[in-house]
Amino acid sequence: MKTKKIWANFSVQNLERTTAFYQRLGFKHNGASNQLTSFFFGDDNFIIHFFLKDVLEPAMMGPIIDTQAGNEIIFTLSADTREEVNNWEKEIREAGGTIVSQPAAFGEGYYGFVFADPDGHRFNVFHM
Repeated sequence: MKTKKIWANFSVQNLERTTAFYQRLGFKHNGASNQLTSFFFGDDNFIIHFFLKDVLEPAMMGPIIDTQAGNEIIFTLSADTREEVNNWEKEIREAGGTIVSQPAAFGEGYYGFVFADPDGHRFNVFHM
């Protein structure tokens, strides 16, 4: 199987809140409609579409996980320095994200933390 592109689709409750959160963190907006808002992540412009839950769930042919009860996936965002990790933690908290774990060293040469966006989607931020 050969594919040209891969992207992620998440469900959200409020498009305006999601758009404001990711824009405040400086991610490049990829457009929006009355069903979704979309952002580019990283140097390779990985796309995450954030669909309204009532739009995405029927297309999934089954229920979408309750992010308060479990994890669906965790994406990792790479930081260039420990200082950048610490700055992101502050920015995410101020933008309305939930800090799941405080910045800390773990493993050999790793420093980072976990956060959840306003809909509970989890991300790692770390420097290695």
